[in-house]
Amino acid sequence: MTQYVFQQVINGLALGSLYALLAIGFSMIYGIVRLINFAHGDLVMIGGFATLALVSAGVPWPVILVFVLCVGAMAGIAIETVVFRPMRGADQVTGFIATLAVSIAIQNSTLMALSGQPRNFSFPAFMRQRIDIAGSSASLTDLTIIGLTLLLIGGLFLIVYRTKMGQAMRATAENLTAARLMGVAVNRTIMTAFAIGSALAAVAGLFWGGKFGQIDPLMGFEPGLKAFVACVIGGVGSIGGAMLGGYILGLAEILFVGLLPQEYSGYRDTFVFLLLIVILLVRPSGLFIRQTEERA
Repeated sequence: MTQYVFQQVINGLALGSLYALLAIGFSMIYGIVRLINFAHGDLVMIGGFATLALVSAGVPWPVILVFVLCVGAMAGIAIETVVFRPMRGADQVTGFIATLAVSIAIQNSTLMALSGQPRNFSFPAFMRQRIDIAGSSASLTDLTIIGLTLLLIGGLFLIVYRTKMGQAMRATAENLTAARLMGVAVNRTIMTAFAIGSALAAVAGLFWGGKFGQIDPLMGFEPGLKAFVACVIGGVGSIGGAMLGGYILGLAEILFVGLLPQEYSGYRDTFVFLLLIVILLVRPSGLFIRQTEERA
């Protein structure tokens, strides 16, 4: 029983890592431009298909990781420059509709170009082996996803809290107009936030395909929606809250399915959104943001 629980916890942390990578992008973008970007989940699909193309070309996996980060960043820059920058200052309803339009455009363009047929790919065979840990075992794939995710998030925190660009991001998030008056290059700062958040989402697509073995043009919708739930749990606009919200959601979802009777396994999505409702009723600002706090 102990070994089974340990395996479920590792599965939950791996799934939570994917949600955390996505949720951080949601929070970064919202924190700076007050926009919930519902096209963000589609960057998972872009990262997944970029990975598949590189795997088919025989590119080494370490190079694939770097390349997928770059593809995600470039996609985020393109979306921000072409769609969101001209709309900056518009009301939130307009921005919300625009993000849905961008999401639908990306999905349908991919369907027309590549068809809706799912594609299979996986990590190298050695990644499927299991590692013994304190009398229990864990998949090397899950351990790699957890480790690389924590490494990427650690790098993000260094950028946000130890660099001039991070200082500019925090100033812009606090007050965009004041930051501009103080000489902050607001357009470049917002573009950088989009690039970083999108790069992390694309890597989540790489991990998603490697863990579950299949990708398709609509694969980003569900993880994108659940990452938004993770943002709400942690507090929309808080990077740390989004990360913790992702891990809480991943663990809760896996433990709900793994520890309850089998007949309840089909209700995992119901559980996720019931959790969202409870959080909104009890702590509408999120678990890790004070009620009086607007920004993090």
